[in-house]
Amino acid sequence: MTTLTRATPVTSRTGERALAPDLARGAMLLAIAFAHAPLFVTAVDRGPAVLNTITEFFHLVFVNNHARPMFAFLFGYALVQLLNREIDRGSDWVSARKLLRRRGWWLVVLGFAHTVVFAPIDILSVYGLTALVLVGLLRRRDAALLWTTGISLVPATAAVAFGMWYPLSEGTSTFAAGSMAAGDRGFGALLVDRVTAWPIGTLLFAIIVLPAVALGMWAARRGFLEEPVRHRRFLVRAAVITTVLSVAGAVPAGLVQAGVWHDPSPEALWAVATAQPLTGYAGGIGLAGIVALVAIRAARRRGRLTTMVEALGQRSLTLYLFQSLAFVVLFYPYGLGLQDDLGLAGATAVAAGTWVVSLFLADAMRRVGYRGPAEILLRRLVHRRRSGQDASGPR
Repeated sequence: MTTLTRATPVTSRTGERALAPDLARGAMLLAIAFAHAPLFVTAVDRGPAVLNTITEFFHLVFVNNHARPMFAFLFGYALVQLLNREIDRGSDWVSARKLLRRRGWWLVVLGFAHTVVFAPIDILSVYGLTALVLVGLLRRRDAALLWTTGISLVPATAAVAFGMWYPLSEGTSTFAAGSMAAGDRGFGALLVDRVTAWPIGTLLFAIIVLPAVALGMWAARRGFLEEPVRHRRFLVRAAVITTVLSVAGAVPAGLVQAGVWHDPSPEALWAVATAQPLTGYAGGIGLAGIVALVAIRAARRRGRLTTMVEALGQRSLTLYLFQSLAFVVLFYPYGLGLQDDLGLAGATAVAAGTWVVSLFLADAMRRVGYRGPAEILLRRLVHRRRSGQDASGPR
């Protein structure tokens, strides 16, 4: 059997769980909430026009196409961490690969269930499919990961750019208003729509997130998030460059959307629609680097907020599902029915409030030593065969 060596330390030098990855996942959930909540309203232009314009500019520059790459980067990072833990337990490559693929399949199943129960805004099945496709790269050289990142960046960027070009050319919101809203339809009609769109949507978004997942795998081999002090100089340079690049690439789209840049040529519009998602990959990944730098200082003086965000990151799967539940309850007509009452600014405020509530929920679970129901379920599903083997084998 093929033996593997560890790619990078899973824990900090003190033996404690590294802080930066959990902080990054906790911050990521805020970006995901910002990105998802506006999709549940039927009219993003409802409410004060100036406030909505400012909010959309903020989304275009700092949220849209930034949240997804950050999530994907951290998912790829976690794949290497999971592989390392299997190696520490004495697993060979075949056993580790089977476990990671089993985890990918269960994520696909949980993602489908999430789509059926909540809304067609799932990312779990997307990452499960991506894990199934990329797990073989975990034993390949760095060059393979970097080539995968570069080559897949072309179709990924093109897919998002095509989706952005029409609203920018028509002067409408870049948010697909009501794309996740229920409208006047009942649950049965919504269910048919979700199940029908799920396969194509999962495949499309898997293409979109693939570059960041592969790059996250490359970064994890170097332990950038586990040992931010050792990599401080690189993280500072990377954070500055990626942030400047992402803002510069997104501002033109914001100016077009705000009406400041009038009647751009078709060529300029295509350039704008392409630059925003392309540089968004840099911004999303750079945001993870910024969080790693923040973790250096936060680790020295752990305040209440640091502990809460860390707890949130450790339960990101559970609290991601909580976000979907909260949005369905708040926006759908069989809940509070706010889908027709809030515009972009209002939905963004709801997203922030939902994230704050999730902070307190995560902290409450931390206090009682509860890992999180979704994390516990996934672990039991993935490790069920191993548990059975352990039970029947020698102790």
